[in-house]
Amino acid sequence: MALVDQRAVLRSGIRVEVEDRVRGAITIDDAEVDLADVTAAYVRPYDAWRIGAVARAGRDSDECRHASEFDDSLWQWCELTDACVVNQPSRMAGNGSKPRQSVAIRAHGFHVPDTLITTDADAARAFAASHERVVYKSVSGIRSIVSQLLPDDERLDDLAWCPTQFQEHVPGLDYRVHVVGDEVFCSRIESSADDYRYAARQGAELSLEPACLPDDLPGRCRELAAGLGLRLAGIDLRRTPDASWYCFEVNPSPAFTFYDRHGQGIAGAVARLLHEAEVG
Repeated sequence: MALVDQRAVLRSGIRVEVEDRVRGAITIDDAEVDLADVTAAYVRPYDAWRIGAVARAGRDSDECRHASEFDDSLWQWCELTDACVVNQPSRMAGNGSKPRQSVAIRAHGFHVPDTLITTDADAARAFAASHERVVYKSVSGIRSIVSQLLPDDERLDDLAWCPTQFQEHVPGLDYRVHVVGDEVFCSRIESSADDYRYAARQGAELSLEPACLPDDLPGRCRELAAGLGLRLAGIDLRRTPDASWYCFEVNPSPAFTFYDRHGQGIAGAVARLLHEAEVG
């Protein structure tokens, strides 16, 4: 087992060769990992330019260029290797367009909130007027804080410069489902915050505990993740008072440690998934 630590990127190098097969190596100080020996990899990098010495050197520095080239080569290997990669870049790319992803979500039998994506302030106001409550969020895969649209929000006039996704507010309880291979982990979340991930920042309470999904939902979640080509996925669901199930998003690189601290075993499942690939 080897750890590629982004904090050591300035002491690291990578070589990727693509011929009849993908070859190469990663070096960290005096250690070397032959990429041909890698059978499985869990890859969840941060933006290198935000980390340590690279951040201190600045975006236009040689250090930043080295880190960017390292990351690009690693992602190239992740895409082309025959090893089990959790998850391949091309499979994760679907999250870059929430509208496109919602088509796949609906195809697997989940409800999707009524949605408007626009740069037109008047269209946004008309959409808000047609629903009791409306929230807004990023259209892309960039993390954003889900927030309630307030009446006469002056920032609507800035929509011309930033396409934004508006959705009807769906009442109910939140469920976060992690699919790891064939294993399914579910957490039930109760919070008054618009975005429970930021409940503390909003001064709202948060309750989270392991839960079981009813009926065929675990299977549908597995099928949704598999349909998107994801070995690991974080699926955001909400159960309405009339027992309808809505799906808001499928995260292809979920930060699952928060849920593990509340009684789940997701990290162990990821380790098992990687080990199974190693033993064949």
